[in-house]
Amino acid sequence: MNDVSELLLARQSEPRLAEPGPDAGTLQRLIRCALTAPDHALLRPSRFLVIEGEQRVQLGCTWREIVARENPDMSAEQLERASRLPLRAPMLIAGISAHRDHPKVPAIEQSLSTGVALGYLLLALQAEGFGGMWRTGDMAYHPEMHRALGLAENEQVLGFLYVGTPQSRKESAPRPDPELHFSYWSGEPN
Repeated sequence: MNDVSELLLARQSEPRLAEPGPDAGTLQRLIRCALTAPDHALLRPSRFLVIEGEQRVQLGCTWREIVARENPDMSAEQLERASRLPLRAPMLIAGISAHRDHPKVPAIEQSLSTGVALGYLLLALQAEGFGGMWRTGDMAYHPEMHRALGLAENEQVLGFLYVGTPQSRKESAPRPDPELHFSYWSGEPN
């Protein structure tokens, strides 16, 4: 088995992340890895917004404000928890798909390209000894969050990668049986 296959088979989400996250040079190299994702017509639909340091606190305040408006009955404790969500890792990376009009490349293909890029980024982080957790939730799709992050009308967040150094490695999740997830087409309808 080669190194890439071993890396893929060892991949897992790491929820307990601490300092350090990748430095600027390492992060640029990892983003270059992510940008090798398949990209029909070379539209380059992916961009990554890095949120670290005090900006995570600011993002948490925005998160809390949106949650409070959407859920007026929430307790102060629940709202405080919402404001702390971006603090679960030293770095967040918003994976953003910027859709462009193209006669042969629908928006879904551009989103899929960005999704693959996020997956590649997680693998590259793992290869460098970092950990990551891909999270979405309501805030990834909320128009107010998009405005707060400065997204253009043609952009959408596909997920937030929480990034850092794993505090401890969790036990590997059981891997699915490949036999249950593929078959060979016979050439006839099923």
